[in-house]
Amino acid sequence: METLACKGLSKLYGSKRALNDVTFTLEEGKIVGLLGPNGSGKTTLIKLASRLLVPSTGEITICGEKPSPETKAMVSYLPDRNFLPEWMNITELMNMYEDFFVDFDRARAIAMLASLSILTDIPLKKMSKGTKEKVQLIMTMSRHAKLYLLDEPIAGVDPAARDFILKTIISNYDESATVLISTHLIADVESVLDEAIFLKEGNVVLHQSVDEIRENTGKSVDDYFREVFRC
Repeated sequence: METLACKGLSKLYGSKRALNDVTFTLEEGKIVGLLGPNGSGKTTLIKLASRLLVPSTGEITICGEKPSPETKAMVSYLPDRNFLPEWMNITELMNMYEDFFVDFDRARAIAMLASLSILTDIPLKKMSKGTKEKVQLIMTMSRHAKLYLLDEPIAGVDPAARDFILKTIISNYDESATVLISTHLIADVESVLDEAIFLKEGNVVLHQSVDEIRENTGKSVDDYFREVFRC
C-alpha cells in the first residue's frame, strides 16, 4: 500500500519555485532518504505532506487521501527546529501527546527515555540542546503513525547522538508505516535507508532503492550523491 504519493506537485513562493513537477510514490514498510543540499526543497515537501502548506499545482496524498484533518492524524512530523514548550517537563509532554494523539504509545516513550536516563520531572528549558532533540525524536517516534516525516533529525548533533537517533528510528517505526528522512548528511543515514530520493533545485533527479544505486553506479549512495551535486 502506498503511504505518500506526489503527482505533478509544485510549490511557488511568489516568483520562486521551491518544488517543480514532483512525482513519486512511497510504499509502506520503507525508510526513505529525501536527500539534497540546503535550499533544494526538502523542507517544503515535508511541510506539504504534513499539511502545513498547500500545493500551488499538482497533488499530494497520504494513504490515498488528500491532506485533511484525517490524514494529519496519520502523520508524525519532526520539524527541523525545537517545537515543544520549554516550560513543560516530560511527564507533562506525554500527557499533552496523549490528549492530542490517540496513537501515542506512552509505554514506548517511557522505555526510550529510560534507556537514556532522561528524568521526566525536569523542564525542557533546563536540558541541553542534544537532550532536547532526543526528547523531540522520542515523542515523534512514540506514535503509531502511518507516515513519519523527519526533517534533518541528525543535523547539529554529535556522532553518538546520531547513532542513537538512527537506532531509535529503526527500532520504533511500525512495519506498515513509512519513514521519510530529510538530510544532506548522507553517509550518516545511508546504512538505514531502503530508498533514496535526490532533490535538486526543487526537482526529483533520482528515486531508486539504495541497492539499485550501488549496483548501477558502483558507488555508495553518499559517493554518488557527491557526484550528482558536485559544484
